[in-house]
Amino acid sequence: MIRYIIISVVSGILFLLLDMAINANPLAKKYYEVYKPIVKTAINPLAGVLIDLAYGFILAGVFILLYNSLPGATGLLKGLSYAGLAWFFRVFMRAASDWMMFTIPVRTLIYSLVTGLGEMLILGILFGLALKPPL
Repeated sequence: MIRYIIISVVSGILFLLLDMAINANPLAKKYYEVYKPIVKTAINPLAGVLIDLAYGFILAGVFILLYNSLPGATGLLKGLSYAGLAWFFRVFMRAASDWMMFTIPVRTLIYSLVTGLGEMLILGILFGLALKPPL
C-alpha cells in the first residue's frame, strides 16, 4: 500500500511536469493557437495540481487492477501495454473527437497524439517497473 501511495504521488507529479512541458513550450503555443478563442485567460494552479495528483492515483490503481489481464510477461511489458491502452482511451479518442467536432489543423492533432503517447509511455514504464498487485 505504501508503494502504491508513493508511486501514485510520483506519477501525479510527473503528470503535472509533463503537462507543463507539453502545453507551455513554444511549439505547443503555436499549435494550440486554434483554441485561443475558447481558452481560459487564467487557470487555478491548485486545482490543476489536485487533478494531476488524482490522475496519478486513479491510473496507478487501475494499473494494479488490470495487471494480471495485461499482455506481457514482465512488469515493464505490462506497463507498456497499459500505456497503449491509456493512450488510446485518454489521448486518441480525444483527438478523434476534436477532429470530428472542431476545425483543427492536422499538425495540432498529431502533436497531441505524439506528446500524449510519450506521456503515457513514461507513466506506463513507471507503473510497470514499480507496481504489482498484492499477492
